[in-house]
Order: sequence, then structure tokens, then C-alpha cells
Amino acid sequence: MNNYETVFILTPVLSDAQVEEAVKKFEDLLTSNNCEIVAKENWGLKKLAYPIQLKKNGFYTLIEFKGEGTVVADLETAFKRDERVIRYLTTKLDKHALDYAVTRRSKLKSAKA
Repeated sequence: MNNYETVFILTPVLSDAQVEEAVKKFEDLLTSNNCEIVAKENWGLKKLAYPIQLKKNGFYTLIEFKGEGTVVADLETAFKRDERVIRYLTTKLDKHALDYAVTRRSKLKSAKA
């Protein structure tokens, strides 16, 4: 099993309930394909670096998961088919990126505490 992280941006016209429903849809897709969700971060509504589809903001979400490489193609197909997603990026984490992700998560937990 490989470690991956995916960041996707949802259109800013959605309500909070619609954003949660969209994120849940992608989480369910991952878990149905025998992936283990390691971490999920909701970064909230952020300004885009440049306009996408005439929108200047978007809801950012990061999901870190463990799974087989074939699930990435299924996940990205789901992103393409969902009109609420305006951008996405999925990357495979090497050992250095994995160490950084663990460190980043521990810092976030200590900052919240």
C-alpha cells in the first residue's frame, strides 16, 4: 500500500452542508476501495491564486490516505465528473514527504490543544 494525499478545491457557491456532503462522497469512495484515511483537513474558504471558472475563492480540503495505485485513477475520475470540484491534485508521498506530513499533523494537534 502506498501513501497518497489529495487536495481538491470546491466551488465557493456551496453551503457548508453541501461541502461536507461532497467531502463525504470522496471519503466513501476511498473507503469502499479498501483505502485507509490517515488524515483529513478542511482548510476552509480561501482566495485562489488566479480566477478559475470566473471564481476567485474556493473551499480547500486535504485528504491523506493509504491505498493501492489503482484507486487514484478512480478518485480522479470522480473529481472530473463532479461539477462542484474546480481543481484537484493527488500526489504519492515518499518517505520524506510522509515524515513532513506526520510532523505537520503533530504541530496542528499541539496548536489546537
